[in-house]
Amino acid sequence: MRSIWCGVLAAAALMLAPAPLSTADPNEPSPQPVPSPPYIDHTRWTQWDGSKSLRVYPTWAGRRASGLGATQPGDEAWSEVLSLAPDADIPGMRAQFMCHWYFAEAGAPGKTSWNLEPWRPVVDDNQMVRARCNPGGAEEPF
Repeated sequence: MRSIWCGVLAAAALMLAPAPLSTADPNEPSPQPVPSPPYIDHTRWTQWDGSKSLRVYPTWAGRRASGLGATQPGDEAWSEVLSLAPDADIPGMRAQFMCHWYFAEAGAPGKTSWNLEPWRPVVDDNQMVRARCNPGGAEEPF
């Protein structure tokens, strides 16, 4: 009987004990909070060099959240794109968007729009990054 009570008391002590101190390095920057949606202001289909292009205009929150490396806000932002441009749900477009989500603000901060093209080939993530999110052809200059 004594061993049961010892186990119960030990479990209670663990539950009531303060949380352990963080082992995080105090010199490391703390993670930045992810801004709240909406992440996309609007979208617009256009023609560039004779081909279709979807211009995605991120909000301030979208630009801030995009460079933080968090996938969930990127998924939310892609859902916003699809609610504004349902016909963008075709192979390759989400991959282009996610590439822009992770890298556009680092590579071209403040660029007016993130441009997605349905004519671009579907490629793996490594090829997408090597192509600066624009596989199969030149990037739109705006």
